[in-house]
Amino acid sequence: MEKFTRYINSPIGWLEIQSTETTLTAICFVDKEANNSTIQPKILDEVEAQLKEYFAGKRKAFNLQLTPEGTEFQQKIWQLVQQVEFGVTASYLDIAKQSGSDKNTRAVGLANGKNPIPIIIPCHRIIGSSGKLTGYAGGLERKRWLLTHELSNAPTSGKLF
Repeated sequence: MEKFTRYINSPIGWLEIQSTETTLTAICFVDKEANNSTIQPKILDEVEAQLKEYFAGKRKAFNLQLTPEGTEFQQKIWQLVQQVEFGVTASYLDIAKQSGSDKNTRAVGLANGKNPIPIIIPCHRIIGSSGKLTGYAGGLERKRWLLTHELSNAPTSGKLF
């Protein structure tokens, strides 16, 4: 299956967007722009447009075809993480309980850390049970930025973390 790539600059740095002809497969945090694929399928246009709307505070939910690669357990966790709404946080323990076992918090954290489509699958919304920011593949400063951005654009105000 052919993969396509586009680079976009965002308020949290350069993002490398990867897709097939019709679905989003990954978003990676990168240090700089590289060469875009010669062919640019419509899905890349749609991902870029929706990300720009999100960063502008105009989009609260994404509507994209996703095909993240991962184990069955990771897929289950990413599905649960997608249910955490814009402007809301959940703990690793919350997700573990929803997955069937409150003893899975470490496994949930590991699965969350392997999320290949950050922002769209909002792993930044998962925090420690104490309310502290813990781990983020893109770095805690990006996680803090994303949560603060959502707090300032959420319909209700309150503390996310």
